[in-house]
Amino acid sequence: MTYITSMQKRAYTVEPIFEQNIVTDVRIFIDGKKWHLWGRKGAERETLLADAVQPGVIPVVVGAGLGVCIKKLAERGPVIVVDNDPLIARASGADKLKSHAQVTWVDGTAVDALDKVRKWWSGNGGGLLEIIKVPLYLRLDRDWYAALAETLEAEKSNAPVDFWAQADYPKFQNTKPKVLFFNRPYFLTGEITAAMERLGLSYCSIDIGLGDTVRDGFVEDLLKAVVDFKPDFALTVNHFGVDREGKLTELLLKLKLPLASWFVDNPQLILYRYKDVLPDLTAIFTYDAGNLDIMREKGFQNIFYLPLATDPKRFRPDLAGKSMWRADVSFVGNSMVCAVEKTIRESGISGSLLSGYSVLAEEFGASDELSVEKFLQNLHPELLDEMEKFPSDEHRLSFEALITWEATRQYRLSCIKAVLPFNPLIVGDDGWDSLLERGDWRYLSSLDYYADLPAFYPMSKVSFNCTSRQMKGAVNQRIFDVPACGGFVLTDYREQMEDLFEPDKEIISYDDVSEIPQLLKKWLADESGRKRISNAARKRILASHTYEHRLQDLIEKMRVTFG
Repeated sequence: MTYITSMQKRAYTVEPIFEQNIVTDVRIFIDGKKWHLWGRKGAERETLLADAVQPGVIPVVVGAGLGVCIKKLAERGPVIVVDNDPLIARASGADKLKSHAQVTWVDGTAVDALDKVRKWWSGNGGGLLEIIKVPLYLRLDRDWYAALAETLEAEKSNAPVDFWAQADYPKFQNTKPKVLFFNRPYFLTGEITAAMERLGLSYCSIDIGLGDTVRDGFVEDLLKAVVDFKPDFALTVNHFGVDREGKLTELLLKLKLPLASWFVDNPQLILYRYKDVLPDLTAIFTYDAGNLDIMREKGFQNIFYLPLATDPKRFRPDLAGKSMWRADVSFVGNSMVCAVEKTIRESGISGSLLSGYSVLAEEFGASDELSVEKFLQNLHPELLDEMEKFPSDEHRLSFEALITWEATRQYRLSCIKAVLPFNPLIVGDDGWDSLLERGDWRYLSSLDYYADLPAFYPMSKVSFNCTSRQMKGAVNQRIFDVPACGGFVLTDYREQMEDLFEPDKEIISYDDVSEIPQLLKKWLADESGRKRISNAARKRILASHTYEHRLQDLIEKMRVTFG
């Protein structure tokens, strides 16, 4: 359906856009041009507008929009809407909220509307106003919407409390900064909070939730924490809580609150085509130094190397393991079978891409290139062009992940086959049964990282390690955890290893799969040598590679960058 209206200066038509019988946008055809009420993800953007309103203020919505913002605010208390375009409101369905008990709807002349808002404001306690502006309306009729908004912005300064003034405070004034931590059940989050406590840092933890988007109430809790706790910076892992559209980082920028995001997985597979990341107040910390230049190319100006570490209070040598865990050689790791199958489904590939992904992954695994995108650009530009035709960023991301996980599966399988003559104990998913014939190897289903692995590692003479293909130069968690609890690890060589441990004295590695049998035979026969290497590695870890060390490094870089 199309609605037509005429105004004093111009005429326009409006057309609602539906998805699954829900209005998601309204097109406005004016002066021969097409405008959009919001464009893509209008409901999400209105939700963020509502979530950004500090509890206790008096909200004034300028332009009804889709009604999502109004409805969310009305769930918390009274809200006033100034809207002089009934046909847009009818097309979007927002006009149905006129009858809501918490909603006051104002229209008419600008003078009359302003007078009604003032009376409503006074009748609701005369506290701090928060002006929520839907941008389209300011363009549509500046003499009405923009004039009202500007007048109210000027008058609200008489309110007794100014939230933004409270949120504007100097950062990094104390020796130990205050940290606002975005918490989510995941590897490293527990280690970070434990390390902050041991360092004596003041921190406030806000639960993000487990969904693809932050839980309801997250933004309100964030704003309250900023005013009450006054943190020096926010800290998250793997960009948890940060939306791709940049709304959270935009809010943090308005709050003048820096964000540190520590990536313990490949940031390229997470920050894929993030928009509006606002690098001015965002610092990216990556466990892989090889990502530094790649991330700078993507627009991140504040990008730092921060390798993994361990928690020596958890991974320590005095824990008793189970007798069934005892082995000459063990390996803890995923077969990647399910990961490959999942990314095939999510990428939606077919034809030559589906039949050829395995060969492509083998080629990527053997290359020095860290990024699948760069790998395709240099060696298979025709496939990069084909990938760019995928229907969404998510499909492209899944295809890149597929190449990475299949390369890891192939490499990991080749390493484990070299270990099979030593009757290894393999701990992981049941995908190993589909990759290996039953023979001289034992299997255990995945163990709990926190409850089991600290006691499991010392039960093996050799803990075997082979690193994922998402990290071609970096080291993984195992080379810290195993020695920390008194175990001996044999790992594949990684370039960044030499910055962390002294080769042949604190760590033993193989350069090629063909070296694995010889090295296993040597070190299985040398108990005193294993103990010497393990002790030296543990000494280095306690001196340089705990999570306290990493947080101190992160804090200092945040202070220098944003203090």
